[in-house]
This record gives sequence, C-alpha cells and structure tokens, in this order.
Amino acid sequence: MIERWTPERARAWFASQPWLVGCNFTPSTAINQLEMWQATTFDLATIDRELALAASVGMNAARVYLHDLLWLEDSAGFLDRIDRFLAVADRHGIGVMLVLFDSCWHPEPKLGPQPQPRRGVHNSGWVQSPGVPVLKNRAEHDRLEAYVKGVVARFGRDPRVLTWDIWNEPDNGPEVALCDPAALKAKADLVVPLLVAAFAWARAVDPIQPLTSGIWLGDWSAPDLLSPIQRAQTGNSDVISFHNYGVAEDFVQRIKWLKTFGRPLMCTEYMARPAGSTFQAILPAAKEHEVGTFCWGLVRGKTQTHLPWDKWENPNLAAKDVWFHDVFDADGVPHDEEEIEFLKLLSVIDRAAG
Repeated sequence: MIERWTPERARAWFASQPWLVGCNFTPSTAINQLEMWQATTFDLATIDRELALAASVGMNAARVYLHDLLWLEDSAGFLDRIDRFLAVADRHGIGVMLVLFDSCWHPEPKLGPQPQPRRGVHNSGWVQSPGVPVLKNRAEHDRLEAYVKGVVARFGRDPRVLTWDIWNEPDNGPEVALCDPAALKAKADLVVPLLVAAFAWARAVDPIQPLTSGIWLGDWSAPDLLSPIQRAQTGNSDVISFHNYGVAEDFVQRIKWLKTFGRPLMCTEYMARPAGSTFQAILPAAKEHEVGTFCWGLVRGKTQTHLPWDKWENPNLAAKDVWFHDVFDADGVPHDEEEIEFLKLLSVIDRAAG
C-alpha cells in the first residue's frame, strides 16, 4: 500500500514550486463542469483567451473541476480534452489543480444540454459530483473508482498538473440543504467512507503530485473540534488546503490553526469583495505566511459568480456595482483596474525576490 506523503516530502514539494497565485477557473461560456468539458461545448478558444488574461496579471495556477459523468460517457474523449486543456494552460505558464469530486449545489447532475443561467442567481447551474443518487447506490461506486484511477493514472506523472483536489467541500450540499443540518449530516455520513476511499484510489496510482481536500467550516483551533469529514480530509491530505472568505485577520487566524499540522498550506478558495476578502487584503498575508492561493473566479460569465451568494448577510452587498467574485468581464475589461495593477506589481515583486 502506498502511504501518505511525509510532512518532509510535502514541504520539499512545496518549496520546489513558485508561490502559487491563481484562480478557480470555469470559462465564461460554461455554466458548470459538464458544459465546460462535454465534447459539444468544450470551448478551447475561450479557454485559451481567458487563461491568457490570468497569465497577464501574474497568475501561475488554476483550480479546475472535473466530473465523474464525463468519464462514464466517454472516458477517452474526456481524457483527450483534459490533455488539450493542460497544453493551453502550460503554454500560458499555468499549473493546474484538478478537482475530482464536488458536493456543492444541484444533487442530480445530468449529461447533455445544461440549463441557462437563472437571472440574478449566483452559480445557478453548478452540479454535484457524484450526485446524491450515486452516493446512495453502492453498486455505482466501482465506476467512481475507475474514474479516479483512470484520470490519475493518465495525468499522475504529468508535470502540468500541480495537485489533485480529491473532493471539494464534501460536507456541503444544495442551496436548500444549507438550512437543514439533518440533511447535511445524512449526506456527510454517505460521503465519509467514499472520501477516504477516493484518497486511497488516487494514491494507489502513485502520482507525483500531492493529494488534498480543503476544509471550510467551523473552528479548527484544536483537532477535537474537527468534524469526521474534516478529520478525514486533513488526515489524508499530503498538503493541507482550506477555503476562507473572511477578512485578513480571520484568514491569518486560520493559517495559524492549520500550521499545527506541519504541512504546506494552500487556500483554494477566497475573495468575496463585499465581505472584505480581496486581493489587497489576502495576498500580502498569504505571501508572508507562505500560503498558496486560488481566488474564486476569473471571467464573468454563465456561472454568474460576480453576484453575491443568497442570504449572504453583509450590509455592503447593497453596493451592486461591486462584484462578489471574478476579475474580468467577458471582453477582457477588468472589473477593477486597481486590482489588476496590484496583482501585476505583486507578481513583479515576487519574481524579483525569487
């Protein structure tokens, strides 16, 4: 059995990387993972153009979501499209974190044409992977194993891939479930064994890249405060990742808590401008504490993540002209020129220091 990386190996890997400054990337023409990757809607021209925008401001990394149904539909074609995507990213100097599973939003994903965005709704078409019916059906888990092992075997020794994010927010769910703790707990009970198995499936292929899954909820100040899912995430990750949409002080506090694991840290989601999570607030702290970073979003598009989360309670959300996430409009015009200048300057300073 292949073991989890030692902290020493994880730190050596992290030291060999540039400071990771990137984004969560979905092309503006896709509403979700399926529309991004399905053969009929795979839009490499837009991907190329938009990753060029990321590179133009000094970003060197992108976190990108896959989906198990794409493997089920056409594994060879799916792998080919991932390969073509990686070639474009590499041409722009961008390493890629590939996300295998995701527990957020719609629980019953379907292949084929995807819905149009719902007016005024943040990320209205995003889909879970695997869907809840598959979580409940153990007979389908063999194909999930084939998916993980197949994708990781193909790209597990590919230097264009930075890391494997095994499962995004495994303790999250559809929007309606956010108010139903019992439903989330029932789902979490299904996820925990599959999450642990997914780490093992990926590790069995012996990739050269580290594995991770980011925690995002609650108080992480002591190990006994972590939930079963969070213990599974941190206990199986080679590098520790987390999400944070708070102000700089909260971001730094969480870094201090997580440093007790003795492993490199990456914040794989941040930036909610009206809540105080901005490039200018977060990136200097991340640089100081040697934390890799991935903001949410790059180009405003069908995900509509420039709009706020529903029920996000912050009085600053009345400022409708301030985007929640995303950096550029679809025509390449920045949302905030000061952000762009800041990112470029930070990139210059980092290169000079390196």
